Amino acid sequence: MSDLLATVPDQAPSSAGRRRFARFLGGKVGGGLVSLFLVAVLGFFLFRVIPGDPVRTMTRGAPVTEQQIQVLRERFGLDQPLWKQFLDFLGNLLRGDLGTSYTYSRPVGDLILERIGPTVLLVGTATALAVVLGLWMGSRAAWRHGGAFDKTSTSVALTLWSVPTFWLGLIVLMAFGVGVGPIPGLFPVGGMSSPDTPPEFLPQLLDVAHHLVLPALTMVAVIYAEYLMVMRSSLLEEMGEDYLTTARAKGLREDLVRRRHAVPNALLPTVTLIFLRMGLVVGGAITVETVFSWPGLGLLTFEALRVPDLPLLQGIFIVLAGSVVVMNVLAELLYRVLDPRVRES
Repeated sequence: MSDLLATVPDQAPSSAGRRRFARFLGGKVGGGLVSLFLVAVLGFFLFRVIPGDPVRTMTRGAPVTEQQIQVLRERFGLDQPLWKQFLDFLGNLLRGDLGTSYTYSRPVGDLILERIGPTVLLVGTATALAVVLGLWMGSRAAWRHGGAFDKTSTSVALTLWSVPTFWLGLIVLMAFGVGVGPIPGLFPVGGMSSPDTPPEFLPQLLDVAHHLVLPALTMVAVIYAEYLMVMRSSLLEEMGEDYLTTARAKGLREDLVRRRHAVPNALLPTVTLIFLRMGLVVGGAITVETVFSWPGLGLLTFEALRVPDLPLLQGIFIVLAGSVVVMNVLAELLYRVLDPRVRES
């Protein structure tokens, strides 16, 4: 009996902790589902305000009659009232059907699956490089706050961050793709592969990596500043904490104090930023993919906007926004695992 009573105090906090976690998880997942529904509603109505008639844009320059244009409207469902189109859209979305593209006459889901690989390769590579570079430079800049490295790295990062992406992409393309003066271009100016590359795996891999350099370089130059500034700010706040003084009092070298104690605690605020950026990995980068003709979702979005191809735009928007919502929920859950203060709140 005494043993049974002794176990009660241990089980009570554990059970209460599980209930708190279940409420926390339910709240976050429920909030994510509500956000996804709002994304679907916004995705439908947002692209209806784009000026232009999709049918007349697609038939521009072709000898078509008004009767043929009306047939196309009925085929795409554009002759129906807006509320009827919206209900059909929601019904198809619940069945996993994103519709059929006006331009390609193919299911939108197939087009997105076809283009998502190149986008994940480009934006995923650029994001991974930007995270490593930004965190390393941010921690160095904060630890040497006010020094030459801090001022130089921060100024360069903020300058690149403020530059329009398409403009920087064009400069990179001209400097390293076309060539400057007697210096020839070093990298391809567009596409993902060359048609004359041997079909074996290694030549194909090297060819794709060669084409990947310039668009990835452009993206890294623009986005690494976010991680540098967040890491620098977070580490500056940690540098005044007592536990660092205790670590130094134990005889640890400055480099070990920074790597073992300060940096791990300063990493927490960057988790949300990294997961939000991972959500954008799926969405791609419209400007970079358009400038370098990279065959991903960004270039597909640009092509869809020119019509406008409403089902394709809606599908890409839902995939992009949905991935951000899912990654945001995962970031909230990971934050709870990493930070004991969030678990106890």
